[in-house]
Amino acid sequence: MTGDGALWLIGCGNMGGAMLDRWIADGIDPTRITVVTRGARSVPAGVTHVTTLPDGPAPAIVVLAIKPQQIDDIAAMLAPSIAGAPLLVSILAGVEEQALRRRFNVGAIVRAMPNLPVAIGQGVVALHSHSGDASARTTAEALMRPLGLVEWIDDAALFDAVTALSGCGPGFVFRFIDALAAAGAALGLPADQAQRLAIATVQGSATMAAGADVPPATLADRVASPGGSTREGLNVLDDGDALKRLLADTLAASERRNAAMAAAARG
Repeated sequence: MTGDGALWLIGCGNMGGAMLDRWIADGIDPTRITVVTRGARSVPAGVTHVTTLPDGPAPAIVVLAIKPQQIDDIAAMLAPSIAGAPLLVSILAGVEEQALRRRFNVGAIVRAMPNLPVAIGQGVVALHSHSGDASARTTAEALMRPLGLVEWIDDAALFDAVTALSGCGPGFVFRFIDALAAAGAALGLPADQAQRLAIATVQGSATMAAGADVPPATLADRVASPGGSTREGLNVLDDGDALKRLLADTLAASERRNAAMAAAARG
C-alpha cells in the first residue's frame, strides 16, 4: 500500500489505535509498523511497540498522533530520530504545517484530519500539504484510503473548518442520536428501545443519503408529505432556520478552538 519502508506511529490513543487497526485489517504488513508511546500499550500481532525511540535510520513514514498540547515535549525528543524522514503525516488538530516544519527536519509534511468512524473503515480523512512531492502525496493518500473517504483540502485556511465539520462531526451526530432517542422516550417509548430505533434510523438515513443522486434537503422534502407528521416536525426544525443556526454556532465554536490551538503551536 505504501511501499516497503518502515512506518512509525507516534502516539496510539483512540484515533491512532483506530487507524492502526484498520491498516492491519487492510493488509499492511504489521512488521513494518513501530508504535511509540510513553507507556504500555497492546498492539496487533506483528507490530513492534516501544517506549523509547528505536536506534538506526529514520523511517520512511512518521505518523504523528499525539495530543496537540504535547507537540513541544515530543518534538524535543523525536526530531533528531526522524531527521530526513521522507514523509511526516500529522493528525494534530490546529497544528499548522509551518509549525511542524519549524520543529521537524523532514521531507514532505501532510496534515491529516481523520474522524472516529475510521475505526470501522467508514470515516473521513481530510488531507492538506504545501509539498509538491507527488510521490509523498500519493503515499499519504494511499495510507489513509483504507480508513474511509479521503478528501484533499487545497486551502490551508479551511482546515480548521474541515476539522470542525468532519473531525468533530461524529461527536455532534452522537449527541443528535441521543437527543432523538430521548425525545422518543419522552413520548412514552422504553429508553432502550428508543435508542435502538434512533440509531437504526440515523444509520439507514445516512446510507440512503450517501447513495442518493439528490441532496439530503431534497430527500427530506420527499419524505415530508404536505400536511403530514414529518412536515409538522420539519416545520419546527426549519422555523427561523433553527437547526441550521444551531449547527452553524456549533461548528463555529469548534473552529475557534482549532484556531486557538494553532496560535498556541506557533509559539
